[in-house]
Formats: sequence, structure tokens, C-alpha cells
Amino acid sequence: MNEISPKAEISPKAKIGNNCKIFPFVYIEDDVEIGDNCIIFPFVSICDGSRIGKNNKIHQGSVIAALPQDFNFRGAKSYVEIGNNNVIRENVVINRGTNRDGVTKIGNNNFLLEGTHISHDTVVGDNCVFGYGVKIAGDCEIHNGVIFSSSVIQNANTRVGRLAMVQAGSTFSQDIPPFVIAGGKPLEYGGPNTTMMNNAGIDEKVQKHIANAYRLLFHGKTSTFDVIKQIKEQVPDSPEIRTILEFLESSRGIMCK
Repeated sequence: MNEISPKAEISPKAKIGNNCKIFPFVYIEDDVEIGDNCIIFPFVSICDGSRIGKNNKIHQGSVIAALPQDFNFRGAKSYVEIGNNNVIRENVVINRGTNRDGVTKIGNNNFLLEGTHISHDTVVGDNCVFGYGVKIAGDCEIHNGVIFSSSVIQNANTRVGRLAMVQAGSTFSQDIPPFVIAGGKPLEYGGPNTTMMNNAGIDEKVQKHIANAYRLLFHGKTSTFDVIKQIKEQVPDSPEIRTILEFLESSRGIMCK
């Protein structure tokens, strides 16, 4: 049974799951779907195109499926898809996609701290943390287990690989590969993210192979194309090394290269 304040403004066309709690002054538009066991705190706006899964908590002042801040937007029907078990803290803004049927996606078990902004058509994986005031531009990718410290700015059309960490106050316009720490102005490679790899259960020997791969990438004086060949020839194969290679091969530009 839902607990919905009579002071909330909810369209009768919106689809609300079971056991949801919706506080006063929440605003929910027509084309909205919310799963079971969600908590929506006061002064949240959930706009057309929102598709929200189960067990999410959305805190005061947040706006879900806000119109894209994109000059190419022409009013097309588009979406925000949010998975399960996410915590969205105060004043978070998530824009919907720009083009028809475009989607901004947030996976499962993510934690978005106060003031985070996820722009149009960005895709976020699972188990990520976004610190205070993080700003993610449009058309970005953030893979599973990424941590952004406070006030990070990710510019458009860039990617961050699995289990990477971006340190506070950093701004970047090129891809950050998996399993690394990056930070500073200008952005620099800060070594493998051993803490997160340990937490993920990645074998110590594989971690050494990952460190060797990144030694070739960031300390060698050759192109990314040649580094990919060197990694294939010199570093023992593993799922993690293949993840790195796939990321490098599909990148349009790696940080510090």
C-alpha cells in the first residue's frame, strides 16, 4: 500500500508501484513510471519520460528527466531510465535524451551526492559513486564501479572505464581507462586503483599485469596503437587485460596521451 501525501501533485496517468512513499510538494507528470518501494522526498520533480525502477530514494529538490540542455533538442519524446536501489541526494538533475527515443540511463546501486548533474544521453553503469557537485556532460559513458570525488567535471563524449577513480576537482575531455586513479589539473595518471581492485576480488598477480599494461601506456613514448600491440605481446591474458584492450581499441582519445 502506498503512502502518498495529498499535497503531492501527481498526474492520474502516472504509474506508481506498490509500497511507495511520496512526500508533500512532489510533482509527477503524465508519462512517468515508478517501481515498487521507492521513496520520493519533498520538492522532487519527476518529469515526462521518467522510467524509475524499484527501491530508489530521491531526495529534496531533485529533477528527473529535465529537458536536455542541448541546442539540438527540438522537443522529441525521450527518456530517463533509472534502475534499482539507487540513492539520489538533494538537488540532483538528470536530463532526458535529446533525440527521439534517446535515453539517459542510470544503472543499479549508484549513489549520487548533492548537486550531481547527469546530462542528456549519458549512460551510467552499476555501483558508481558521484561526489558533491559532479557535472557530467552529454553523451558520456561511465562504466561499473567508478568513483568520482567532489566537483569533478566530465566533458562531452568521453568515457570512464570500470573501477576507475577520478579525484576531486578534476576536469577531463578524454577517456579515462579502467582500473586507474586519475586526478589533478591538468589530469594525470595516478597509478592503478588497487583499493577498488582488491574490493572487487581481482587477483594480485592480475593487478601486477594491469600495472605493467599501464606502465607501457603512460610511461612509454609511443602511440596508443603501438601500446595495444605491446600489451598483447608482453602482458599475460586475463578478462581484465581484455577489458583494457577493448577500451583502448574503441577510444577516440586517452588521457595523457
